[in-house]
Amino acid sequence: MASGYRIERDSMGELEVPADALWGAQTQRAVNNFRISGIAMPRSFVRALGLIKWAAAGANNELGLLPDDIAGAIQAAALEVAEGRHLDQFPVEVFQTGSGTSSNMNANEVIARLASQSLGRDVHPNDHVNMSQSSNDVVPTAIHLSAALELSEHLLPALKHLGDSIESKAESLSGIVKTGRTHLMDAMPVRFDQELGGWAAQVRTDYYRIASVLPRLSAVAQGGTAVGTGINAHPEFGLRFAAALATRTGIGFRPADSYFEALSSQDTAVELSGQLKTAAVSLMKIANDLRWMNSGPLAGLGEIALPALQPGSSIMPGKVNPVIPEACAMVAAQVIGNDAAITVAGQSGNFQLNVMLPLVAHNLLQSIELLANASRALADTAIEGFAVNEGRLTETLERNPILVTALNPTIGYEKGAAVAKQAYAEGRPIREVAARETDLGDEELDRLLDPAELTRGGIKE
Repeated sequence: MASGYRIERDSMGELEVPADALWGAQTQRAVNNFRISGIAMPRSFVRALGLIKWAAAGANNELGLLPDDIAGAIQAAALEVAEGRHLDQFPVEVFQTGSGTSSNMNANEVIARLASQSLGRDVHPNDHVNMSQSSNDVVPTAIHLSAALELSEHLLPALKHLGDSIESKAESLSGIVKTGRTHLMDAMPVRFDQELGGWAAQVRTDYYRIASVLPRLSAVAQGGTAVGTGINAHPEFGLRFAAALATRTGIGFRPADSYFEALSSQDTAVELSGQLKTAAVSLMKIANDLRWMNSGPLAGLGEIALPALQPGSSIMPGKVNPVIPEACAMVAAQVIGNDAAITVAGQSGNFQLNVMLPLVAHNLLQSIELLANASRALADTAIEGFAVNEGRLTETLERNPILVTALNPTIGYEKGAAVAKQAYAEGRPIREVAARETDLGDEELDRLLDPAELTRGGIKE
């Protein structure tokens, strides 16, 4: 035996494992075989594996299949894993066997070794920790469990926070009118609260879209074992397992209506990823609006000033960039790319098993984490802190030739177009040109061209 290593054995024979590693032979084979990305499975996925082993040991104990002392030792060790106390003992990377068997065995081996050390006698990774389970139902369950927890604890609260922040900012700016834009061109006026209200509505709708997937995420594959028939598991195992998990997490987990569907497909993960992609699209829209509004400060729109967070150039002194919206836009691009990969992975269910489960887990959980963190950053560092350049808004409003639209019912479209072109050509406010080119009096022009009044037409307040 080489220095610093011990010999472990499995059904394929002997191999060296680092002396201080909690894992065993099967994990080591995966470490040796899969040296592709160096990207380990997500922390939230490892947490889910720990909770699964905890609930499984409890269910097996209730059913009289696992002695009290072994079940207790497994549950204690499993909770240590779920709490993140042994993350360095989960080295298996994302690009591994498509069932995720290596990650399941990683959990089995680590928990078995911890339980053995605690109990003072051997706890077997397969016979005890993996009792009534297969990688084929553990890993799909871990995907649903980890995603449901991350949504409930992180993403949904972050989206609510972002929506609240936008609405609060909108309320503080409710009296400020600006030039609306379609096709990036000047259009009729809108109020800041109306524009930001659109953003808030996007975020609120994204929240409800994503939350609507939770009932399907709460249906878990555990109990289906190898191919969906439940071989080697007690008929009541799935129900008892789900009940324990529901009690532990506060989420209403239940056995899937069809274990065959739960093992062979990842349709719920694909659905959730699609909703995450939609939220990413919303985030990019808001981020890009902020970037445009902040552009300048002299040669751009210059409507707002985002908080100055860091120098923006290594060569141009004084330059400050919209770094948070840019970061959020990149997050959105990553989530959209993750969705494309999850879509392909979802198509890779062959007969009784999907064989791209680790990829689904990694990309789904990364998307959730990125969107949660980006939403909070956008709320706290961009939305709450931007200042409005009211002088610039007033200047552009007065010179906006599209205000002539309000005169259409009085002077007609053709005359309105002629007035707008003349105002634009002369660089003069539309009111001055309309006073000169039409029979409308000052009082009527003031009434018809009041920008604040123009924001109320046809709008639900």
